[in-house]
Amino acid sequence: MTTGVRRRLGVEERRQQLIGVALELFSRRSPDEVSIDEIASAAGISRPLVYHYFPGKLSLYEAALQRASDDLAARFVEPHEGPLGARLLRVMRRYFDFVDEHGPGFSALMRGGPAVGSSTTNALVDSVRQAAYVQILSHLGVTDPPARLELVVRSWISLAESTALLWLDGRRIPREELEPQLVNDFAALAAVSAAYDEEMATLLRGIVKDEPADGPFALLAGRLIALAS
Repeated sequence: MTTGVRRRLGVEERRQQLIGVALELFSRRSPDEVSIDEIASAAGISRPLVYHYFPGKLSLYEAALQRASDDLAARFVEPHEGPLGARLLRVMRRYFDFVDEHGPGFSALMRGGPAVGSSTTNALVDSVRQAAYVQILSHLGVTDPPARLELVVRSWISLAESTALLWLDGRRIPREELEPQLVNDFAALAAVSAAYDEEMATLLRGIVKDEPADGPFALLAGRLIALAS
């Protein structure tokens, strides 16, 4: 019979372990409800040892948020293949996967939590929004967006955040309906802007010409026509 020997973790390994443990706990409860003692117990170490790697709960929260924000930003990365509607739908599915997995932490971050208001936290949240913005522009093939397009894309990103928060509050609408609805919301915002601006109209024509008849944009147009009649 052999006796297992616990390997001592290096400094960076231990830090990453604590970040992972904190993220797991924050995904189940709001971060302000999770104590350092709970994190230490879940990691199998003492409370003082947690403070050896992180000066306080805020610094651990910010480190966990950095990892989560990197993960969330990566969910907006999508190959430039196929019609735009299908691409955005895949992005929204991955986005809601994240929200589903990290509900309480996502809600605390957006609505107010222990680290909200700090410059580090605000910068991380803004970095996710900016990463999403850059990705959407890349799918539109635009590098220098006009003011109206910037307004459409940034408004849509804010709408996705608000929709996710409302969905978490009881999940009264199936996410399988909200994901395509958000894709349609993007098309609707772009269409309203196109009604006021020829540059936006040209961009919208370029988007819809490659959309299939069973794609989310075409389905939206059909529903609106049916509603009007």
